[in-house]
Order: sequence, then structure tokens, then C-alpha cells
Amino acid sequence: MIDLHYAPTPNGWKISILLEELGLPYTVVPIDIRAGEQFKPEFLAISPNNRIPAIVDRAPADCGEPISVFETGAILIYLAEKTGRYLPVDARGRTRVLQWVMWQTAGLGPMLGQHGHFHLYAPEKIPYAIDRFRREATRLYGVLDTQLGKTGRFVAGDEYTIADMACFPWTMTHKAQGFTLDDYPNLKRWYAEVRGRPQVQAGLSVGKFVKEPFSDEARTIMFGASKS
Repeated sequence: MIDLHYAPTPNGWKISILLEELGLPYTVVPIDIRAGEQFKPEFLAISPNNRIPAIVDRAPADCGEPISVFETGAILIYLAEKTGRYLPVDARGRTRVLQWVMWQTAGLGPMLGQHGHFHLYAPEKIPYAIDRFRREATRLYGVLDTQLGKTGRFVAGDEYTIADMACFPWTMTHKAQGFTLDDYPNLKRWYAEVRGRPQVQAGLSVGKFVKEPFSDEARTIMFGASKS
């Protein structure tokens, strides 16, 4: 059994989608990031960077003590290796997948996250910051579109892998962030195919976003550097 410490965000969706694709049994442990539950000692014990998601595998392959994993790239790789699925075993295929997972975790996610923050949530609109991160987000969308044009189907080649599951949830934010996929025809085709998968739909349905506006307290908790 996998414990999934989770909130329904693009990073959380990566792991709920993979768990659904794998068909692994898992239990959702909700983390209310607006209330600051990510700073509780019991969560920090498994995710010392106080970010969701994190998992605890209570039935690891070595039959030993439970294994906790934080950071989405590490979780994707751990679960793919545990099951032998969605990550090629040959050196070339594995490298293709891993480099796009790392590209997402180091680039696409952080840049879209920063653009989303300054464009949608920051209490003060800072034109330089909005423009800076929008230009970088636009560039990264272009990189992904070009890659999908080369591969013809999925991010790392003909096979659906954890590279797709890493990238897809962040492209889910395109409308809110003011992007249109019409500008990226290869990405638009891929997006529709991935979103149409039943397992992806199931992963996206885990939990719900809080719809009411951010309170000042929630904004401070989510976007502050630390919790005292």
C-alpha cells in the first residue's frame, strides 16, 4: 500500500496519475497547504522541503521498513522502477525519459509556477517579473512543442512514459495563465491524447481545488518563505 500525501496541484497530479496508471493501491493523505499542514512535524519527517506530494511505500520491494520519498521526479522514478513500467530499461530509452523528467522538474514546472504566481496571485503586479517569467514560459512551451513534433506522439518517443506524466499536469494550467495551445499544434495534439486517458482522468479527480478566494493568511502560508 502506498500513502500519498497530497494536494490537488500540478505536482500532486503527477503522482496520482501515475498511481492510477500503475493500478497500485494507495491511500490519499490530504495535506491542506492553505492551512499550513505542510509545516507539521509529521509531514516534514517525510518531506523535509515542506512541499507536496510525498509518498510512503509500506510494501517496498526489499520487504523492509516503509520507504518515504519526496520530490516528484524522485517519486516518479521510484514508482516506475518498483513496477518496471513507464521507464525503459535500455540505456538510450531510459536516458531519453529521464532527461525530460529533469527538464520538467527544473524548468517547465518552476517557470510556470513563477509566472502563475506573479500573473495570478501576487498582491502587487510587477510588470518586470510577469514579463520575465512569461517569456521563459513561452520559450519552454516552444521547446516541448518542438520535441513532440520530432517524436510524433509522446514526449520521449513512441511510448507513453513518466516524462509525459511529469509534463502534462503543468500544461493543464495554460488557460489560467493566459496561453493558448493553438500556438503549439504538436503540444495541443499530445495534450488531447493524454487528457483523454481514463487513468489520467481518474488521477485528476483525486481531491478538489478550494474555489474560494485566498485569504491573506492562506496567501502568507502558501507563498511565504517559511512558517514560524
